[in-house]
Amino acid sequence: MSDVNSRTTKYLDEVARTLGKMEKDLPFKAEELVSALIKARDSGKRIYICGNGGSASTASHMASDLNKGANRKDAPRFKAIALTDSIPAMLAWANDSSYDDIFVEQLKNHLEKGDVVIGISGSGNSPNVLKALHYANDEGALTIGLTGFDGGKLTQVAKICYVVPNQCMQQVEDIHLLIEHMLSLILRDSPDCAGPKGS
Repeated sequence: MSDVNSRTTKYLDEVARTLGKMEKDLPFKAEELVSALIKARDSGKRIYICGNGGSASTASHMASDLNKGANRKDAPRFKAIALTDSIPAMLAWANDSSYDDIFVEQLKNHLEKGDVVIGISGSGNSPNVLKALHYANDEGALTIGLTGFDGGKLTQVAKICYVVPNQCMQQVEDIHLLIEHMLSLILRDSPDCAGPKGS
């Protein structure tokens, strides 16, 4: 077996083992996450999503999937915003203030009580994500975290948090994307996710 072949098999096996572990707790956490997202949708609240690097692309992807892929004819539309997509605003705050402020300062313009802020961080220790969620908590928003490894500080800050039980950053990021796709399909297809009567 070639090195490429063996490493491919090893990677797939590690992801499969992680998914197997997640069968014990993700279904219950998914109920909590879906409920929170439906509440935001049906009450007209906004969902803000942030992350760095690969997690930034997951934040953008999640906003796109909520805004389009999770649409239903019998429910209001989601109002999801990826804070990672406003590149000029991020660069301005990073240059003039601190990279730690690139998400929280955007929230200060828009966040309202009852909104949702989702922080995605493989390590759970990204200072700009943590700062955004701390602010969101103080302002009465609901905070959600997606992380991996040992969960990091994000587990102490996010009101709802899921830790992918894996120690490889790439695989953690793979599974975060899987989770957001799963949630989007549940929100689109499940009878339990219909909107309020009269919507």
